[in-house]
Amino acid sequence: MFEMDLPVVTDGQVPLGELLSRVAQGTYAELVELAETLPNMSDAARKRTLADWVVKTKKQIVKLYAVMKWARDADTVQTCMNQQFLDVIDRLTYAKESLDLARLRNHDLLTSLDVLTSGTYQRLPSAIKKPFIPPRPLTDAEVIKTLKAVEDTIRYRLRMTEIIPVEMSQHRIAGGRVHFNVPKLFEASICLRGAEKDDGWFFVSVKFLFRVGGDATGNREFPQEPTGPLKRHIADEADARMAYYLPFPETEDGPPNIERTERPQLPEGAIDAPLVRLYNFLQMMSLSYQLEILWYQAQRMRSLGWADYLKVEMLNNRKTLFVSYWLRPSQNIPGRPPMRSRIGLPPHGGTLTISIVESRATQQAGGGPARTPVARMLADLQKAAKSGESRPSDEVEGLKFDVVWEPMRGTLGVNINQEEAMATVGHLEVDPENLDFEGVLVRVIHAHTRLILSNFQSQLQNGPTRNNESFADDEPGDYHQLRVHLCADEVAVISVDTRTGRMNLRDTGDLAAAGRWPRFATITDGLNESPNKLLDTLSRLRLLTITDSVEQKAKYLGFQVFRHRNFSNEELRKLGPSARGTIYIQLARFPSHYLVLVITEEDFRYALISVKVLTDSMFANMIMEDIGWLDIRRIRDDQGVGTPGEVVIGPLNSQVSQRRKQQVDASTRDVLREDSFKLDTQTLRELYAYCCARVAYTRVELQLKRRGIPYIHVNPASSLPPSELSHIQSSLARSVPALCVQSSDILSGAPAAEAAMPNIRVIPLNWWSDKKAQVVTCVKLKYVQQPVGKRAAARATNNIIRPSKRIVYDATEAVVSFLSENVDACVDEFLEEWARVSKMVVIAREVARMGKERKWQDVRLLSFDLQTVEFAYAADYTVSISCTDQLSPTGGSFELRFSRSAPTFRPTHPASLAPPPIPVSLRPPRTNPHEEAEPYLRQILRHGPLATSLYRLVGLLRDTLPVVVELDHMITVAREQAGWSRSNTIAKCSVDEPWFDTFVKGLGWWRVLYGDLRHALDLRLMADKRIAILDASRSLFQRSPGPQTEGVTESLAFQPIPDFRDLVTEAVRTARPPGVANKERVAVIDIGVVCEGESVGAVLRVLHERVLKKLKAQAIR
Repeated sequence: MFEMDLPVVTDGQVPLGELLSRVAQGTYAELVELAETLPNMSDAARKRTLADWVVKTKKQIVKLYAVMKWARDADTVQTCMNQQFLDVIDRLTYAKESLDLARLRNHDLLTSLDVLTSGTYQRLPSAIKKPFIPPRPLTDAEVIKTLKAVEDTIRYRLRMTEIIPVEMSQHRIAGGRVHFNVPKLFEASICLRGAEKDDGWFFVSVKFLFRVGGDATGNREFPQEPTGPLKRHIADEADARMAYYLPFPETEDGPPNIERTERPQLPEGAIDAPLVRLYNFLQMMSLSYQLEILWYQAQRMRSLGWADYLKVEMLNNRKTLFVSYWLRPSQNIPGRPPMRSRIGLPPHGGTLTISIVESRATQQAGGGPARTPVARMLADLQKAAKSGESRPSDEVEGLKFDVVWEPMRGTLGVNINQEEAMATVGHLEVDPENLDFEGVLVRVIHAHTRLILSNFQSQLQNGPTRNNESFADDEPGDYHQLRVHLCADEVAVISVDTRTGRMNLRDTGDLAAAGRWPRFATITDGLNESPNKLLDTLSRLRLLTITDSVEQKAKYLGFQVFRHRNFSNEELRKLGPSARGTIYIQLARFPSHYLVLVITEEDFRYALISVKVLTDSMFANMIMEDIGWLDIRRIRDDQGVGTPGEVVIGPLNSQVSQRRKQQVDASTRDVLREDSFKLDTQTLRELYAYCCARVAYTRVELQLKRRGIPYIHVNPASSLPPSELSHIQSSLARSVPALCVQSSDILSGAPAAEAAMPNIRVIPLNWWSDKKAQVVTCVKLKYVQQPVGKRAAARATNNIIRPSKRIVYDATEAVVSFLSENVDACVDEFLEEWARVSKMVVIAREVARMGKERKWQDVRLLSFDLQTVEFAYAADYTVSISCTDQLSPTGGSFELRFSRSAPTFRPTHPASLAPPPIPVSLRPPRTNPHEEAEPYLRQILRHGPLATSLYRLVGLLRDTLPVVVELDHMITVAREQAGWSRSNTIAKCSVDEPWFDTFVKGLGWWRVLYGDLRHALDLRLMADKRIAILDASRSLFQRSPGPQTEGVTESLAFQPIPDFRDLVTEAVRTARPPGVANKERVAVIDIGVVCEGESVGAVLRVLHERVLKKLKAQAIR
């Protein structure tokens, strides 16, 4: 046979040309598609798509290249295939030839002889006869008799020996079998195999008791009575379970060489309970059948549009139906790790689990299946009667459906408590009379929807925006929705789709129909991606609705309105933390000023701002130079709501809404809520007109705002400045409220702020006139202080003095008025002047009180003119106090000038409160010895409250006066003895210079240094007006040095005064001889002496003379 005679076989082969054409066409089509789609992609997407296409196409081209290589050997491949055909032909020929040698088996001679002799077959098996020779049928009487015998046997077995589960107690015997009826599970019939004790039961039929609900087409898919293979499977399994402990039937004929397995043996002390096993099996079959029906219904729901939002699984060997609803669409890209939601949204909304579980009774109830007390008692009686002390081989399995609903935490941004969820949905169960998975799922979803909407409603009514969205309610019925009041007649409706679990937002207002649906569609998509932003989204929607309404009214009035201006975020924060949106109306006469409608959570807030364009910025950014808040009720003279003129205006005004809430009661708040954001055109026109009048005040207010000083508006007619300034009042200015600030705010950190009354008035004047603008600041002092002294009396007119051009003091009303010619710096000028005046006022007041409160009769006020205070603190010793540089970071400084008053008497001013001067000695006036301690004394006034510091200063001056007087006397006597005079104390420095010197060491500390510079006396002021005179080498705060430190003390510090203790004793004895009465006490201590009162002078004088004499004598030696 030749190769060319064989047919060409192309089975499973493709022409090479067709393959090449298809690959080329496919590559070209993909290139055309890429050319159209790549321009619309981002750069990263284009690169990724192009790289994927190149890799895929390269694989196809490589495969095609390999095929082309193999195509060159096509003839060889065809030859190989032809060789295979040739081999097959040879094999068939060999088989034909081999069959000819086959032979028939030997003839059956024995069977032939039987037929010939007897006429029939003698050796055929009986199995061959039965199919051809039918048995004799039983008669009706025999059938009835047999059935009655079987029924009697069944009845006997059931009543005497068989353990019947209590659940199968409903049964009837008829037709030779027993029919068991278990409500809501099954109805089964069985029969006995025989009347012997070991004859078991066999299964006859079963009917599952359930009804398929929902779609009627399910009834045909799930018959109650199984037929065909399903019935045979149930029958075989039921028979096997009932005969579990029965031996196999004995048969002579069996398969050879096969060992039959033995049946399990009953445990010791147990009796067989086949009906219990039958009940357990059929119970599981019935529940599994119902669970499969529910699974089928769930799968049918997926095919009817729920596939993308419903996941159905059978778990735990198909004993658990696990359903996840409200699945979120996956946004994962193939070949890349799964993407997680930015806010952690769960992959599905919740789960519904229907499981077949075993219900067991508690140990206290005796264990076993869960039964009622009556059923448990019947089971115990049956067991005692039929089994005695034996136990059944099997126990009843109390199976039931367990339905668990678990809403996922974070679904649509809501965390639902499991207990609250179960309380809302109620008891979930599977009703065999109505197997409807869709009904159970929809019930769960409706409960989930109610909980979500209730949570949203709670957030709206109790959350941060409760004052605005507190009009939310729930729509009754199966379709749940939430109606949120936005403003006026605008209402937004929130609902949750039952199938997809997505939120839907729609509008029901008058303007909702055609123009807003794209906005609501976009908002709905954003809400489903980030449901936790519901409150923010509703706030934005509410803001957009309010903005549209106001913008329409402003354009109707012909105003230039803007929604946005080129402000930075920092500038926008100046409108307050409660601002949610702004509308800018530019004033036509003042282009740099805007009426700003600030949209808050509760209502509009109105502000007047002035702006400045930053010319050096790239985008011409603006900044807010001034912000003034307006009270619409005061402007419109609406006395029914709120208190007119009581609006607090601060730097950021974060306290405005809080103070208003405190002033408005609950009923008024309800009225405000109903009327919120109802702005008519007339009110908007009045606001615009009022802003034009308020522009003039912004410069003064701006200074207060820059310093963070709150202020209120008051009626200037009720609080005019002093009569000296009344002539500059303007009638136009009286129609605009003045400014009132709190002293605690404007004087915060300023000196002597406690001297001013709480309210300070700031009144701009001459603003609309041709004169230069001025600002007068009126401060009422807490007490009336009359002017004292020649300067004050010379400048006083009707108890009104003018110590300077910018200060006017009304002594009758205790009002100080500060006049500023520069409006832009009026606050700074006021604070600078107040820093000087207030301290002087406090000092003058306290000096006037000292004589009565401390009983210092010789303390008297000598001069007071708001700039300087001069007073005598003891006899003719006086001090003059003034302050400078009060706005410096260090708090300014005080200047103290000490002097001695003249001995002549001065007439007292009639209105002065100072006591008459006390006569002093007629000696020539000298300098005040306290002058040397002035650098230390001035620091006292800078620590603590000024009044307290002043008392401490005067007390220190009075307590140390005996010391400084005696020291001054000592140095004066020494100089006079040495031939010195006051005119040449510095020019003459000779050997006749005093052999000691005195100087101030510190506050309340003086030192007498002797000529050898190795010995000195220290005078220290102690508590209770005591003066300690000490050896400078010793200290009150140092223990006496030991023997090892004496050498160091001699070389590095003062040396102890020789015989100092004896000198002190002699000095005290000389200054205070025995028997002389003296109230002041003197105490000698180891290192010196402590004196009290005026006795320090005499003791110091005597001790100094003895020490000086001792040291001079020692120096001569």
